[in-house]
Amino acid sequence: MKSKVTVNIAGSPYTLVTTEEDVSYVEQIAARVDQMITAVIQQARVSAMDAAVLTAVNAVDAALKEQQVSDSLRAQLKDELEEKTRVKNELAEARREIRRLKKSPK
Repeated sequence: MKSKVTVNIAGSPYTLVTTEEDVSYVEQIAARVDQMITAVIQQARVSAMDAAVLTAVNAVDAALKEQQVSDSLRAQLKDELEEKTRVKNELAEARREIRRLKKSPK
């Protein structure tokens, strides 16, 4: 079921629609956005609209950097799993060779 939550961002009220379970999460997001915009307004002495744009740019920049880190970690994990599989196969082959050598006549 959908729920409406009113939040305050940069001194203006906004009514957002969310699921009932996500109300506190949306409030957390709104509080963070409010903090970010307020900080930009105070630091750069710009209008709320300019601060919103700068905040959006900063947020997307941070998200893209986190995505790059995530992609890099996934690639590292994939490489490690491939290496593990290669070593496991080599170990299995070595064990087969040991069994074969133990069975062969001397």
